[in-house]
Amino acid sequence: METDEVPEEFPRDTMPAVMPGMQPKIGAVLHDGIYIAGQTPEERHERWLICEDLAGQLVPVAEKDAASHPKQSPEHTLERVRVSMARKAWVSPNELAWMMHRLRMLLGW
Repeated sequence: METDEVPEEFPRDTMPAVMPGMQPKIGAVLHDGIYIAGQTPEERHERWLICEDLAGQLVPVAEKDAASHPKQSPEHTLERVRVSMARKAWVSPNELAWMMHRLRMLLGW
């Protein structure tokens, strides 16, 4: 798996899992000899692949919306797509922001 192909600006999930109990516990995994709280490089790569795929799938959605509402600005179209995606809660807020930036680039807007 090529984890180095993930763009540097793609968000990192650095929030570790916290488990309840008498003694505080933080979820971490041993990866290449070090403990990582949050995403491993492989998990981040997987999230990036998902977000990149979704951004590509949103191109025709945005183009159709723009064609259906020719007087609305590209920003308004992107906001409509963003709101629709946020309702689905498929990605984190940071991933959604990245996806909207990526969608803008794919559309050339």
